[in-house]
Amino acid sequence: MDPEALVGDHTIYSCVMGSRAFGLATDGSDTDRRGVFVAPTPLFWRFEKPPTHVEGPAEEQFSWELERFCELALRANPNVLECLHSPLVEHVDDTGRDLIALRGAFLSRRAHETFARYALGQRRKLEADVRNHGAPRWKHAMHLLRLLMSARDLLRTGDLTIDVGDRREPLLAVKRGEVPWPEVESWMTRLATETDEASHHSPLPPEPDRRRIEAFLVHVRRASALQTDPYDEVMQSVVPDRSVRQT
Repeated sequence: MDPEALVGDHTIYSCVMGSRAFGLATDGSDTDRRGVFVAPTPLFWRFEKPPTHVEGPAEEQFSWELERFCELALRANPNVLECLHSPLVEHVDDTGRDLIALRGAFLSRRAHETFARYALGQRRKLEADVRNHGAPRWKHAMHLLRLLMSARDLLRTGDLTIDVGDRREPLLAVKRGEVPWPEVESWMTRLATETDEASHHSPLPPEPDRRRIEAFLVHVRRASALQTDPYDEVMQSVVPDRSVRQT
């Protein structure tokens, strides 16, 4: 079971993430690629299960197996939810299109807790940098501000938009270190407060639509199992010449 072959042969959705998807790319920006692959169902019937995620084969490429991806998205993992909303889709097949069509089913008010918890962890790292080195990592500060904006707007509107639009220049000024840390810190605090307030009146449902997502996953697994005769495939690998039978 070659993990890279799973990505190469069974990817249903892949996109560009990071600064390029956020509208914050500059000349030196990397190209971060994220994707979802579907491991063939018969692989789950073996002792050795397929991987839940794969790094590579390209640089800055990371892919999740569909079930793991859905689990994380149902928990409102920020990185996974945003992956489904990238404006830079590089590959999508029919199953991938079905997944994208379900992206609203993953959204819920759970995002308030997960985005806020992630943001708090990142902010503590920035504060540690200020204490230890006199300044934060400005690129990380910029991305934290972007995340807080995204969380606030998601809770306010019910829609997840990851491109920063006309907020690009103020955010890039932070990346260049042109905005004093106390101002950046105040900006973060204001955004966090606005996010908390938005959570109380959000149009999002309290929980994601787990039933719809599970039905989709079962459908994909069943379709994969029916594409080949899994018993014949397995037995052929164990008993290569099945045409020779005892009488």
